[in-house]
Amino acid sequence: MAISPLAPASFPALPRVGGVRFATVAAGIKYRDRPDVMLADLAPGTQIAGVFTKSATRSANVLDCQTKLGSDPTGPAAIVVNSGNSNAFTGKHGDGSVSAICTAVSDTLGTDPTRVFTSSTGVIGERLPHERITNKIGDLSAGLDPANIDAAARAIMTTDTFPKGSGKTLDIDGTPVNIAGIAKGSGMIAPDMATMLVYIFTDAVIDQAALQSLLSGHTDRTFNCITVDSDTSTSDTLLLAATGASGVDVTGNAAFTDALHDVMQDLAHQVVRDGEGATKFVKVAVTGAANDADARRVAMATANSPLVKTAIAGEDPNWGRVVMAVGKSGAQANRDTLTIRFGDILVAENGWVADSYTEEAGANYMKAQDLTIGIDLGLGTGAATVWTCDLTHGYIQINADYRS
Repeated sequence: MAISPLAPASFPALPRVGGVRFATVAAGIKYRDRPDVMLADLAPGTQIAGVFTKSATRSANVLDCQTKLGSDPTGPAAIVVNSGNSNAFTGKHGDGSVSAICTAVSDTLGTDPTRVFTSSTGVIGERLPHERITNKIGDLSAGLDPANIDAAARAIMTTDTFPKGSGKTLDIDGTPVNIAGIAKGSGMIAPDMATMLVYIFTDAVIDQAALQSLLSGHTDRTFNCITVDSDTSTSDTLLLAATGASGVDVTGNAAFTDALHDVMQDLAHQVVRDGEGATKFVKVAVTGAANDADARRVAMATANSPLVKTAIAGEDPNWGRVVMAVGKSGAQANRDTLTIRFGDILVAENGWVADSYTEEAGANYMKAQDLTIGIDLGLGTGAATVWTCDLTHGYIQINADYRS
C-alpha cells in the first residue's frame, strides 16, 4: 500500500519514558510476515487513565478495560494490543479471549490480571485466535526493551500507511519529564470518546483522578475533533499511563498540561493525514455561532459531508456545498450573516458571493495539500475547530475489499 502523500517524512525520535518497555511479535493473526502484537510492560505504581468508544456494540476488550480503570496501582501493569482482528461482536468467545490473554500475561510477567489492559483492532465479527497471542507472550517478555516504541507503533497498524508517534520532553525544576505516544487509525474514524487505538506514556508523577481529568479534557479538543468518514469504531481506546519514574509531580503544572495536549493533537492530526485514500488535510474553523455546541454541529456537518469532501478531492472550490452543510447541520444560521473563507480568501458574505472573489483564486487555493475552510455564522461567540480529509476513489478501493 502506498504511503499517504500527507505522511510525515519519518517516524519521530521519541523520548525514552522511564518505567516502560516494549516488545512486538509476529503472531499471524491476519497478517503474515509482520509484527501484529505489541506488549508494553509498565513499572509498579503506574497510574492509568482511559477513554473509550461510546459505541453500543463496543468490543470485549473495551468493556474489560473500562472495568479496570482505577485498579490498585501498587503492582506492575501491562498493555497488549493485536492488529488484524477486533474481537468485537464475538459474544462470549470475545470475553474468553480477553481473559486468556490477561491470564497468560499475568502468569509470565507476574502482573495482576486486573492490571492487564488489552486492545484488538481489525475485522469485526470473527473470533480472535487468541492462542496465537498467548503462545507468544514468552517471546514478548524476552524481547522487552525501552527503545522499542517505534516497533510497537508499527505492530498495531491495520490499513494505516505509516506508523504514528509523537513526544515531548519538558524541564521541570531541573528534571526532565518525558511524554511519548503512538496511535493507529486510518478508516472508521469519527471518534465519540477518543479515537482508534492510542497509547501515551509519561514518567511524570500524578494520581489517577488528576490524570483522568487531564485526558478527558484534552480528548474533547483533540481526538473528538477529527473525522475521516463519520463512522465510529467498536474498538476505540485511548490509554494514558504515568509511571512516576521521573519523580516529578506534575499535578496542576501548566507546562505539562500543554505538552500533553500537543502530543494528543499531533497524533490526532496524523490519523487524519493517514485517512484512507486521503490527499488533502482539511481544517474546518467555525466562529460566530450562537454557542459552542452549534459551532461544533456546523464544523462536523461540513467535515463529514461527502459532497464537501469529494469537491475537495477534485480541487473544486464549490463553496455552495459548504452553504449546504451549514444549512443541514441543525445549528442556528442566517443566510445574510454567513461568511465563508477558503484560507485567507473571502468567498461569500452577506448572503451572496463576495464581490472580490474569483473562481480562479478559489481553484488555485484548492490545489494545496493543507486547506482551511472558515465559516463565520455572524450570530454570537461560539467557536469550534475540527480536522478532516478529502474523500477519494482510494477510500472506496480500500474498503470495498477490506475482508479479502
